[in-house]
Amino acid sequence: MMQEHWGTELKTVISVLQTALTPAFLLVAVGSLLNVLTGRLSRIVDRSRHLEDRYPTTQGEDLVRLVLELRILQRRMIIVGRSILLSVLAAVAVCMMIGLLFLMGLTDFSMAWMIVAVFMVALVLLAGALGAFVREISLATHAIKVRSEYLELPSSEDKG
Repeated sequence: MMQEHWGTELKTVISVLQTALTPAFLLVAVGSLLNVLTGRLSRIVDRSRHLEDRYPTTQGEDLVRLVLELRILQRRMIIVGRSILLSVLAAVAVCMMIGLLFLMGLTDFSMAWMIVAVFMVALVLLAGALGAFVREISLATHAIKVRSEYLELPSSEDKG
C-alpha cells in the first residue's frame, strides 16, 4: 500500500516538473537577453567615460559633437536600464509562475487563473523590455554619423 502511494506521488512530481520545465526555458531566454543588455550598457558606459575624459581638451565644433554624443549616450543608458529592469521583472514573474505551478500540482487547490495572469504579466514585461531594446538600437544606429571628410579618399590617393 505504501509503495503504491509512493508511486502516485512520484508520478505527480514528475508531471509537475514536466509542466514547470516549459516556463524555465523562458527564463533561459530572459537570461540571454539580460546578458546582451548588460553588454550594451557596459559599452555605452565605456564610451561615455572616454568622451568625458576628452571633454576638457576639446573645443569648437568638436566640443559640440562630443556633447551631442554624450547626450545620446545618456538617453541610451536610461533606455537600456529600463529594458534591464523590465527583463528582471519578467524573470521574477516567470519564477512566481513556476512556483504557482508546483503549488497547484502538489495540492488540490486550483490556481489556473492566477498562473495565466502571472504568465501574461511576464509576457507584457518581456515585450516592454524588447521594445526598449529595439528603441536603444534604433537610437544607436541613428546617432552614428560619419563625418563627410572620412568618406572621401585624400587627394593624393584619389588617383590610385
